[in-house]
Amino acid sequence: MAQPNLNLIEALRRTANKLKKGAPYQWGHMGSCNCGNLAQELTTLTKAEIHQHALAVGRGEWQEQLNDYCPTSGLPMDLLITDILESGLTSSDLQHLERLTDRRILERLPREKRYLRHNFRDDVVLYISTWADWLEEQLLNTIILPSLGEVKKEEYA
Repeated sequence: MAQPNLNLIEALRRTANKLKKGAPYQWGHMGSCNCGNLAQELTTLTKAEIHQHALAVGRGEWQEQLNDYCPTSGLPMDLLITDILESGLTSSDLQHLERLTDRRILERLPREKRYLRHNFRDDVVLYISTWADWLEEQLLNTIILPSLGEVKKEEYA
């Protein structure tokens, strides 16, 4: 499960906003699919560079890349995945993102919206936005404010 942190939440929100505003989206393209669009926000790579990294090893889907991921290989795609994982995500999070299948995120949606199409822009925006909201709630729940104590009546008399 993703580790809630401000950088990840902001990257998710930027991704959703860019997609909502018409950023390039093509589910079959490693750099402009669900994971590819988020990867652009978490790294300095362009969609073309991400796609090139993926095709360099001959696998064209995130699921396959994540299944074969080796953090010590030195391959560009594995280095990219390492960068993404260092943002607080897990391989499982990315696999779910590519297919929009994380039950914990889907359960936060109204019942009639829980059957998302993994290759439909509006559904991707909804999923990513909901995920960002959920992570933000988790992050806020970790913040403990100091007790101010009771204010003495005479101080305000």
